[in-house]
Amino acid sequence: MSAMFTEPDERVALREAVAKLAGKYGHEYVAKQARDGGKMTEMWLEMGRSGFLGVNIPEEHGGGGGGMADLAAVLEETAAAGAPLLMMVVSPAICGSIINRCGTPEQKERWLPGIADGSHLMAFGITEADAGSNSHNITTTATQDGDHYVLKGQKTYISGVDEAQSVLIVSRMKDASTGKLRPALFVVPTDAPGFSKQVIPMAWQAPEKQFTLFLDDVRVPATSLVGDPHSEDGGMWQLFAGLNPERIMGAAFSCGMARYALEKAVAYAKERSVWRDAPIGAHQGIAHPLAKVKIELEQARLLWQKAAALYDAGDDFGAGEYANMAKYAGGEVACNATDVAVHTHGGNGLTVEYGLANMLVAARLGRIAPVSREMILNFVAMHTLGLPKSY
Repeated sequence: MSAMFTEPDERVALREAVAKLAGKYGHEYVAKQARDGGKMTEMWLEMGRSGFLGVNIPEEHGGGGGGMADLAAVLEETAAAGAPLLMMVVSPAICGSIINRCGTPEQKERWLPGIADGSHLMAFGITEADAGSNSHNITTTATQDGDHYVLKGQKTYISGVDEAQSVLIVSRMKDASTGKLRPALFVVPTDAPGFSKQVIPMAWQAPEKQFTLFLDDVRVPATSLVGDPHSEDGGMWQLFAGLNPERIMGAAFSCGMARYALEKAVAYAKERSVWRDAPIGAHQGIAHPLAKVKIELEQARLLWQKAAALYDAGDDFGAGEYANMAKYAGGEVACNATDVAVHTHGGNGLTVEYGLANMLVAARLGRIAPVSREMILNFVAMHTLGLPKSY
């Protein structure tokens, strides 16, 4: 009998191959790109050529034919190697999943092969300044004009738009029968007239930048509309077809970051000696926090693996429940691991040389985005525990 909670041999081999490729780049490459204003393009395209970016995309559209568990494993390994690819959360996971599940055959053929090999990077625009985590408050609108739609509105904290060829924009459009506004998703080229962007200066260094987007009467053909906004649920399932993968990938990203920080801390604790002849790792004041992080890390990894398995099995609600839990746990352990790693290194933990201080701020993102941990607690309280809705 095989042991439970083990990954298939194919995924183990996939992890090893990704770790080897990402290890060629590593933290130093990422730090240099961030300092110099560079991008992760070289690594991104090599990952695409190797078939790693599109492992969740169907084979008939240029992908590997795997699932979200495979893609999340890829992202975790890049992060654990010190070279995370944030845009994997966006392009193949969110956008690729939505187009694959909701797009027309023509849309799949048009966009999925490029998403799979990395030649077409698609960003995702949902967040708005006055909406926050409440997607029902989105004010970006789409109005039909013949065989085109006209988009008007703003988005903020949108990742990697300067690298993307298009953005999957979440808007709202009026239902002709009810007059109510329903979610509607459009693929908008980044060079479309009326589309502009403004970088948001962030406190941590990363190759991927954040942007505010402005859509001033942007015209797109009707073929840019992904899914049916007039479906029975108002198009919400089409949106959530991408949000569960987003949370699973966010959790995997955070777990990979925690693995990187923990590995650095353990290595330092084994070699650093201050009191008598024993390394500092022999002292419980150092060893116990590291052991605690290891336990939290394995808990978070099991959660995202379960969430991914449910998603791949077609259980969207079950996947949503565990994807939220996984994202919460991943954000917590990334913060805890980077904090413990810095503390283990002492003053060295805050130097540029050791590369951990910048991670303190970056890890904090996992508690905020793409959904805050408080909203996750609301979700679990209401949907899992059956408590009254609090918002």
